[in-house]
Amino acid sequence: MLQTEFPFTLPMGYIDSEGNLHKEGVMRLATAFDEIAPLKDPRVHNNPAYLLIILLARVITRLGTLEQINPKIVEGFFAADLGYLQNLYRRLNDSGSNRLHTQCPYCEKEFEVELSEQGESGATP
Repeated sequence: MLQTEFPFTLPMGYIDSEGNLHKEGVMRLATAFDEIAPLKDPRVHNNPAYLLIILLARVITRLGTLEQINPKIVEGFFAADLGYLQNLYRRLNDSGSNRLHTQCPYCEKEFEVELSEQGESGATP
């Protein structure tokens, strides 16, 4: 069965208006509509970098105890978290998994690394 949702842990975490920290979340794979729909948004027309904000708001299905993720919440992410989520988005939607193919620099053996829920890696030879 195809995995379509992937847990993650933000490096810094989102602090809501009440001061609560939210770090644990879930991101789903993007659909074609997820990537096309934001192109009609006037905020993207005014600032193409805003595309990332809208995309993440669409594909993050859970973050801590927040009931809904919207662009305003994503705007409040720390830069480190935004960069982390951008990389995760690319990795998941380019390959459809949270696994990276790599090679040992010493013995040159190839293996896969799966990123865990905490964003750390665990080797799978």
